[in-house]
Amino acid sequence: MKKIKWKSVNRKTHYWLSIVCALPLIIVIVTGIILQLKKDSYWVQPPTMRGEGTVPNISFERVLEIAKQVEVSQVNSWSDIDRLDVRPKKGVIKVRAKNRWEIQLDHRTGEVLQVAYRRSDLIESIHDGSFFSSYAKLWIFLPSAVILLVLWITGMYLFVMTLLAKNKKKHKKTKKSKV
Repeated sequence: MKKIKWKSVNRKTHYWLSIVCALPLIIVIVTGIILQLKKDSYWVQPPTMRGEGTVPNISFERVLEIAKQVEVSQVNSWSDIDRLDVRPKKGVIKVRAKNRWEIQLDHRTGEVLQVAYRRSDLIESIHDGSFFSSYAKLWIFLPSAVILLVLWITGMYLFVMTLLAKNKKKHKKTKKSKV
């Protein structure tokens, strides 16, 4: 029976798994960096405007009516709207159309405060793999995350073992010089 050389197995595991998860990992890193800056970059996410008051005063029917008037949003019915984001403290309602255009309305007067393209949701879907498909998210990006965890564990093992070996070597030299 052959003795397993764990140091060699660990190095080979670390080496091959890093190759397997390289592409998904670079996608996650780059999109993660962009998402970290989303509040600082108008290109990624439009800044939230301020409306009047702190209590919403317009109805959802009025919100839909106003959104329909913004041509780039291509809103014709509620099915064209991805979500509404109501921010009472800022006095604004954000209408996010399915085509990624965002309309910010004053929640008291119904005035359109801003219309802008919002890329953060797209970048988030690329970041988690769902942009490519649910298959890619579950069978490529999730395993890559698990592989990354294994790489971290094996890398920390290699790091600690190297430190211990250096410390042991240093300790032996110190003992020899005292004798």
